Amino acid sequence: MKYQWILFDADETLFHFDNFSGLKRMFSQYGVTFEKDDFQAYQDINKPLWVDYQNGKISASELQTRRFDYWAEKLKVSSSQLNQEFLHAMAEICQTLPGADELIKSLYQSGVKMAIITNGFTQLQEIRLKKTGMSQYFEHLIISEQVGVAKPDARIFEYAFDKMAQPNKENVLMVGDTLESDILGGNQFGVDTCWLNHHKLEGHENTKPTYTVNHLAELKNHL
Repeated sequence: MKYQWILFDADETLFHFDNFSGLKRMFSQYGVTFEKDDFQAYQDINKPLWVDYQNGKISASELQTRRFDYWAEKLKVSSSQLNQEFLHAMAEICQTLPGADELIKSLYQSGVKMAIITNGFTQLQEIRLKKTGMSQYFEHLIISEQVGVAKPDARIFEYAFDKMAQPNKENVLMVGDTLESDILGGNQFGVDTCWLNHHKLEGHENTKPTYTVNHLAELKNHL
């Protein structure tokens, strides 16, 4: 097998990230019926904050609280409380993506070493790995919130490589669903990349993955 190490993103690469369902579950505790229009308004705030976070303009804590400022004021609770309850709700509904369990077990049995590099948050990532039984298969869990920088910043990959005892880059593959963070970050760091393109989106001229697959099961064809 060409790759001795495979680095996986978490959200929408290994795990479903159905934040609409998580928000509905969380807001139901406050007697709020969270509708699609509410979700769109939330995303109008949330998505630009994620871009700022990935670009190093704001911290993880700023992202987590600012996205809930509107609802915090409306419900007379703190933004941090809403964020904690949201992450808890997301952990409760977590599921692996189709093919994830089979792929990870197969790679593990083949002797491939694996790690996760995620821009997600510590509270959710650790719980999901334990709840799904995935934690046993991964050598390292690299979380941007703990490192202090997010993908595509090269420093999070440098941190991971230190943990991995500095393997040869040609023996490492980065797998993720987001061109702007997973693929761009891996490309700039000098490792091969695989774009998990679930929705068959158009690619970016300046960010070309080594491989593109539409389903996790297809990844083994490139290993």
